[in-house]
Amino acid sequence: MDVGGWLTEYRPLLATLVAIAALLALILRARMPAFAALILVSALAALAAGMAPSDAFDTLTRGMGGTLGFVAVVIGLGALFGVILERSGGLESLAQRLLTGRQAGAGRWLMGGLGLLASIPVFFDVALIILAPLVFAFARRTGRPVLSFGLPLVCGLAVAHSFIPPTPGPIAVAEILGADLGLVILFGILAGLPALAMAGPLFAGWLDRTGRLPIGAIAGEAGTPTERPANAGLTAALISLPLALILAGTLASRFDLPPALGYSLAVIGHPFMALLLACGMTWLVFRPTNDAQRRNLSDGIARALEPTGAVILVTGAGGAFKQVLVDTGAGAQLADGAMALGLVPLVAGFVLALLVRVAQGSATVAMITAAGLTAPLADAAGLAPTQLALCVIAIAAGATALSHVNDSGFWLVSRIFGLDVRQTLASWTVATLIIGLAGFAAALILSLLV
Repeated sequence: MDVGGWLTEYRPLLATLVAIAALLALILRARMPAFAALILVSALAALAAGMAPSDAFDTLTRGMGGTLGFVAVVIGLGALFGVILERSGGLESLAQRLLTGRQAGAGRWLMGGLGLLASIPVFFDVALIILAPLVFAFARRTGRPVLSFGLPLVCGLAVAHSFIPPTPGPIAVAEILGADLGLVILFGILAGLPALAMAGPLFAGWLDRTGRLPIGAIAGEAGTPTERPANAGLTAALISLPLALILAGTLASRFDLPPALGYSLAVIGHPFMALLLACGMTWLVFRPTNDAQRRNLSDGIARALEPTGAVILVTGAGGAFKQVLVDTGAGAQLADGAMALGLVPLVAGFVLALLVRVAQGSATVAMITAAGLTAPLADAAGLAPTQLALCVIAIAAGATALSHVNDSGFWLVSRIFGLDVRQTLASWTVATLIIGLAGFAAALILSLLV
């Protein structure tokens, strides 16, 4: 085949590769918002691949609409669920209950678990700001550096943020890949727990024992959290409720149950209904009882929907990019090339997510971009539902690793715990690398077992 014929045949793939390079340049160099950059490169990739303008924009519309039909509802309900818990003081009450009377070693493990629970319904940055005073209070009681407890906390937040729905990243990736959300929750927990243990309590404890843990902010400078009337046990149960319902619905679909029971579990186990029930139960338990509390909750809901809207738009744009890969045939060519190199979807998803994460910083954008590129590989490989769910976890692992100076979470951790850049790189960045590698290793092991 001559050069002209080769260029014609692989025109869609070449257009996609140029589009990916342009996407990174627009986000990193031009500082264009991720949503606008994804839509722009998707349109240009479709046109450069040879699609007619009407077909190209129809592809964008179908890709964005098809993705958001599910994702927007789940992310919106998740944000509503989280803000009711936040404004009720339930997270603070739960943290106080868990940490009362604990020693330093147990406190690190409990902080990691608290971060994991808190970040399931609440965004990473919001949960960190809410719980940071408890880190300072516990460090003051034990006389240990704040990062001894702060590092396990932020590792728990990071694991839940990327591994366990209903957080936006894994929901978006599961929708793009067509993975079962219940299986994603199950495998996210199985892979996320060992990753959290290694990167949080164990790594922080080792840094503390060897004298390598940065001192950071002084624990005595922080005030103690305000006492709230919310019940700690109910808070933990409510956070677990939607996860348990979704898992029950997934497991019920795989067993021969009586019709009435199977139907009931299918209804309450759907993510829409599970989150609606969780929102309703949380409202009943922590409903505001006076005008001041109602205004506080209304203000919280308005604030929560601002970042939620941005996440929904980026997720939809990622779906549009994926549809361009499918409709132009670039995805099939990419899949053929990856399989020729011996890259199975699980490995390809991790590597792609890691590269995008290092390049542009946002874990959610890295997950969505890698999912769009991995979806054609997964389709070509004809993966079983369990393997698709594990691909989601591999992408989550790659998108979590190596948080550094282009990640807003890096600077939030640095600012709250009083660390300079070098100290943050030596603690937080290394911890996220451990999370990524451990999560990917767990996904690989699970793929061999299931």
